Amino acid sequence: MIGIFDSGVGGMTVAHAIEKLLPDYSLVYFGDIARTPYGPKSPKTIINYSIRNTEFLLDKGAELIIIACNSASSVATDTLRQRFDVPVIEVITPAANRAIATSRNGRIGIIGTRATVKSRVYHTQITEERPGFKVYQEACPLLVPLVEEGWLNKRETKMILRRYLHPLKNRQIDTLVLGCTHYPLLKKLIQSRIGKKVKLIDSSTETALYVKEYLKENPKTVSKQEQVSHRYFASDKTETAMKVAERIFSRPMEIIVA
Repeated sequence: MIGIFDSGVGGMTVAHAIEKLLPDYSLVYFGDIARTPYGPKSPKTIINYSIRNTEFLLDKGAELIIIACNSASSVATDTLRQRFDVPVIEVITPAANRAIATSRNGRIGIIGTRATVKSRVYHTQITEERPGFKVYQEACPLLVPLVEEGWLNKRETKMILRRYLHPLKNRQIDTLVLGCTHYPLLKKLIQSRIGKKVKLIDSSTETALYVKEYLKENPKTVSKQEQVSHRYFASDKTETAMKVAERIFSRPMEIIVA
């Protein structure tokens, strides 16, 4: 069974991609809606939350953990890998690798939470692989709350996006990493404001592709079950969160509060 956790409903974009790409595997998801967003919190707090989330998923039978949260991926990955004897896959490496392969002018933009941007993890991974590349980051702290509130097409959201993306547009980037699994829900708005020529890198899709390749190379890591089942848990459940979840999956969703 594949275990996935996020600070809220945004990580369900990863879960949805996993469902489509790996239909033979069961998954269990935990969204920490009660404590969202993680981005403004200290690394110590994010790490503590990530440990609890991982313990919950392992208790439910997870054999592989996906950190479907860029904030947690940027500060908690090493701790989780040292503490738990299961594979731990984060969302940053797949997205960074795709950005490197995609960019033609070597100018890559990153949008993410404060925690992700402050960690400089994307900048480090990309420039270590391609020292000549330029990486420009922009913290977008208001986007996760807007997504969690379901403000996906509001005038205020469009105005905030325009302000966040303007500095990156001036840098003449040709590739933009959506450095938060909530951001794919704003993909159309982001594309129209950053420009059609800029390629968007969706960390959710890239992570699902990465996991698919990982399981090809390590088929015994996660057991396949005769009856595939997907369970979705959260630390809280709101009407807005349910609407966002159902929008991601295009179906009615059952989320169990745990």
